[in-house]
Amino acid sequence: MMRRLSAALLLTMLALPAEAQFGPQGPPAVGVVPANRQPVTESTEFTGRIEAVNRVEIRARVTGFLQERAFTEGQEVKAGDVLFRIEKPPFEAQLEQARANVASAQATLENARVALARARELQSTGAGTRVALDNAQAQERTANASLLGAQAAVRVAEINLGYTDILSPIDGKIGRATLTPGNVVTPTLTDPLATIVSQDPMRVVFTVSSRAAGELQARYEGRGGVNAVVVRVRLSDGRPYPQAGRIEFVDTQVDRSTDSLLIRALIPNPLRAGARAGSPGDRELVDGQFVTVAVEGIEPVQAIVLPRAAVLQDQGGNYVLVVDAEKKAQRRAVRLGRTIRDQVVVENGLEGGEQVISEGLQRVRPGQEVNAAPAAAPPAGATPPGGPAPGGAASGSRPG
Repeated sequence: MMRRLSAALLLTMLALPAEAQFGPQGPPAVGVVPANRQPVTESTEFTGRIEAVNRVEIRARVTGFLQERAFTEGQEVKAGDVLFRIEKPPFEAQLEQARANVASAQATLENARVALARARELQSTGAGTRVALDNAQAQERTANASLLGAQAAVRVAEINLGYTDILSPIDGKIGRATLTPGNVVTPTLTDPLATIVSQDPMRVVFTVSSRAAGELQARYEGRGGVNAVVVRVRLSDGRPYPQAGRIEFVDTQVDRSTDSLLIRALIPNPLRAGARAGSPGDRELVDGQFVTVAVEGIEPVQAIVLPRAAVLQDQGGNYVLVVDAEKKAQRRAVRLGRTIRDQVVVENGLEGGEQVISEGLQRVRPGQEVNAAPAAAPPAGATPPGGPAPGGAASGSRPG
């Protein structure tokens, strides 16, 4: 019975037309997006490091006992603030001794001048000899030189006494102290007593390969060179830093070991809102921290931006499928620029205005007729075509 039913069903299916068996055959439906030009902010990313503009290691300039530390570790100090005090009495005593030597030298000089005057008077009357006059002149000069040496010793003693107050040479934030009061300090200590780094502005230092440096130069030299770009920073946790910097220095030599070029930019580092200077975390940028550096063009350029899904790749390279006037899919080889999330910049291969297939590509072959319709809009809340990546510009270009 079952065999008879199966045979009857098979005969019925064979009797049906092909359209009834497999459905109607027609051009595949695809979604297209227009290859329109739009303002794009060019951006290229590198890995960089924050560096203080000024960095000073605090060291003793005389030998003595450390008497006082006059700062709190981590606080911000001003140029001229006292940081450490070295025991003063030994240096005060040296200064008094030097002043006493000056007084003695002055007395000796006065006596030599009196003797010289007497020798000249005797010589003029014929009662004195030329030898006596010459000796008196030599003693006067020797006494005068001794006075100058004693006065210089006073100056040295005053300088050494001044060095017992160790002052900050710059404005900045001071780190931890390596010695506590009671220790003997000398100018030859291996470690500095403390280190001060300036806070605002900071430097962003990064290296660029020779090839990337050449690309950047070619891209911006006709638009003002380094004045045509700004430098933006993304912190290690992915947050964008709100302040923008400017390139201040490009090294004059390529590092032969890495074939890279060092670039340095200045970037503001103000106090955070509501923060007190010297408190932990009072500023975003810290000397020595790693950051992601983005070199961005100030003025946007017109460029074609497509969904990344619209770009295919094979052994021949990157290509897209466009719908021509006969509603057929045609292959176009393209050269891509930078990628921003799910968008990509097309630098060459499209003129603008083409209808590029972005949906249904798996159903289409070059030369095949298609049924094109506008691609589905992105869901609410999604990044619009060409929208910026979160946390600032990603490596590449972003719509302006």
